Amino acid sequence: MTGTLVLAGTPIGDVSDAPPRLAQELVAADVVAAEDTRRLRRLTQALDAQPTGRVVSYFEGNEAARTPELVEALVGGARVLLVTDAGMPSVSDPGYRLVAAAVEKDIKVTAVPGPSAVLTALALSGLPVDRFCFEGFLPRKAGERLSRLREVAEERRTLVYFEAPHRLDDTLAAMAEAFGEERRAAVCRELTKTYEEVKRGPLGELAAWAAEGVRGEITVVVEGAPAKGAAELDAGELVRRVQVREEAGERRKEAIAAVAAEAGIPKREVFDAVVAAKNAAHSAP
Repeated sequence: MTGTLVLAGTPIGDVSDAPPRLAQELVAADVVAAEDTRRLRRLTQALDAQPTGRVVSYFEGNEAARTPELVEALVGGARVLLVTDAGMPSVSDPGYRLVAAAVEKDIKVTAVPGPSAVLTALALSGLPVDRFCFEGFLPRKAGERLSRLREVAEERRTLVYFEAPHRLDDTLAAMAEAFGEERRAAVCRELTKTYEEVKRGPLGELAAWAAEGVRGEITVVVEGAPAKGAAELDAGELVRRVQVREEAGERRKEAIAAVAAEAGIPKREVFDAVVAAKNAAHSAP
């Protein structure tokens, strides 16, 4: 029988947040693959959970080379536990390659849920949480970073990013340029640690604040783009959008409702624009 790959979430700050199952899995695993074996040693000491299996490193620099070795162990029936420095493996951390390789071999993959900087920051931000998307780390080069941000400038969902403290001021300034200085955001620093801080405000103000220097692990949460209202979409554009949907096979009533929802305006406004355009077309010479 093949083995099992276990993805284990680790504390993002306070070690007491570690799930009870983490200690059990650390002791029981045949192989523990850790992003940083020194951090793993500190964690196991804090949890009083000494691994009995083999401990190997698994980080960005050796991920591609070590994956086949771990897959071989899994095929041979081993229980392999994957942990990263903080949070859930494969979420902006090593793990994706190993999971994909295990799935390809029809090896069971399970998880020990744990703390998540993404969800913790989102919950603390004070911004809408019903719909969000995680964008991970932005490119380091200024031009590429701004280009990436402009790609999501009209994204309606709340955006979540990771960032290094020494790049935070440049990133927030680029966000202010791409999204507008008044777009609301929250900078979450050192989550669950002694000096935890959540700084909320418009992007322009946060960029000025960060210019003074910020330390610690950073997660940035940014409000999604506002819906375009009637002032931004004139009657002609509303009618055009309805026509596009009708040509695609939607009934007019459904098309009007969909366009109104997209624009964030009452259906009556779209209906009136469609009727006015129809009357204008009939009265034209």
